[in-house]
Amino acid sequence: MKKTIFLLSILFFPALIFSQNFQGIAYYVSQTSMKNFSISSPDMTPEMNEKMRENMKKAFEETYILSFTNFESLYQEEEKLNTPKPSSNGIKVEVAFSGGGNRSKYYKNLKTKKYLNEAEIFDKEFLIDDDLEVFNWTMVNEQKMIGNYTCYKAQIVIPVTAEEKKEFEEFKIKKEEGKTNFFIPMEPKDKIIEAWYTLDIPIPNGPREYWGLPGLILELHDGDTTLLCSKIILNPSEKIEIKIPKSGKKVTQKVFDEIEEKKMKSMMNEDGVIEIKMN
Repeated sequence: MKKTIFLLSILFFPALIFSQNFQGIAYYVSQTSMKNFSISSPDMTPEMNEKMRENMKKAFEETYILSFTNFESLYQEEEKLNTPKPSSNGIKVEVAFSGGGNRSKYYKNLKTKKYLNEAEIFDKEFLIDDDLEVFNWTMVNEQKMIGNYTCYKAQIVIPVTAEEKKEFEEFKIKKEEGKTNFFIPMEPKDKIIEAWYTLDIPIPNGPREYWGLPGLILELHDGDTTLLCSKIILNPSEKIEIKIPKSGKKVTQKVFDEIEEKKMKSMMNEDGVIEIKMN
């Protein structure tokens, strides 16, 4: 009987969201595991290596806010004051990521199936304007409680690409020749994205680019990164206004990826290695 009810809820889901008016704010805490991340440098001591890993882990520990209505949403990093901290043991490591920063905003429109993403590549602003990706979710017969919400599991399996295999083989050849990279890539494997969504909030939305399930995604595992919803405010007294991102040079996702790849290659030496000197 429970399975029948669950299937019926999915079949009638589109009619449900058309007939009800939902809006809310969901807070997500992001954490990234460093277990599959390797760093190699002849000038780096074990203490420096550990410090680097710890700093990179903290760089990914952020809080994000998803403001949503029935068909629109805006996902952005929670604003906070940056307090300068003195470096310890004379080691100072700064890590910059393209597309990051608390100015980054990800807007989704589920009616038009479009998204807008404000992103940066080394302080140059872009506005990515493209179609939402349609995810091929597979329902998994598992459920658990997240806070007061009953959640169901779904996942996506993304096969390893031929290009990823080729890049890893090239890295192994360079390693055998004694040409080492600062960041050691892991052997590529099929990627599994795991999501936990709740039918108690029948909004087909979620953090970042993810959407398309019959309920709001409250927990997401994407590789080594986990996004966990820590707080939800449903139908607040003050109406939620979704502000559409407008800043930056408008490009498609493909063009943005090409610009990003070109910039990364410009930082490599003749052996295709990104060199980082530490003082």
